[in-house]
Amino acid sequence: MQRFFALAYGLISYAVFFAVFLYSIGFIGNLWVPKSIDSAPTMGLVPALLINMALLGVFAVQHSLMARPFFKRAWTKIIPQALERSTYVLASSIAMIVLFVGWQPMGGVIWEFGSGFASTLMLVIYAAGWGLLLYSTFAIDHFDLFGLRQVWLHFRGRPYEPPKFVQPALYRVVRHPLYVGWLLIFWATPTMTVAHLVFAVLTTVYILLAIQWEEADLIREHAEYANYQREVPMLIPRVSPRQKPTSAAQ
Repeated sequence: MQRFFALAYGLISYAVFFAVFLYSIGFIGNLWVPKSIDSAPTMGLVPALLINMALLGVFAVQHSLMARPFFKRAWTKIIPQALERSTYVLASSIAMIVLFVGWQPMGGVIWEFGSGFASTLMLVIYAAGWGLLLYSTFAIDHFDLFGLRQVWLHFRGRPYEPPKFVQPALYRVVRHPLYVGWLLIFWATPTMTVAHLVFAVLTTVYILLAIQWEEADLIREHAEYANYQREVPMLIPRVSPRQKPTSAAQ
């Protein structure tokens, strides 16, 4: 019964994540959803800015704190090891839902490309960002990343082993193609409003900080990562060819 509950919990956590993932496409891109990043403002600029910064701060703290090894060690003394990743995914999804509900549009246009070629190009880059993001998760291990592999192995009574340290596809070009996808998503918009600019700037700063924290953990966990870090650029591919490393990070 306990194994069945763990499997159900993992599936529900993933379903919530997937719903949030789909809503995020509409929220950031101002497509289809009832409330988006640029819906009609309902309050003044300053209070809206403070609320939005607080919402992004809550997400950043949750997302990074729960990913740190010391937190995982403490957390798995309370919950089963098999549920740790699913709980992280569920908590991140809830933090995003809070962001969606509490977000305060702020109006004000920084740039606007209208309906011509530039606007279409921005939408194509935006879609490409989501495609790169999703592809990057499968290039490592999508089901492990979102906790499904852990609960499935637990359900079958098999021990869990973390994915091996390998060098898949785009990870030979940049160390963090997943974050490249996020940056394309945040910045590729036909109309850049004040609210969208605040969102893009703060999330970009968070990504740059998160990379440093994640890589510090990876260097401690994998001796190969330091060499990989030297050989492969972080976010921007090199123009001139260099010798490829022999391993990469998950």
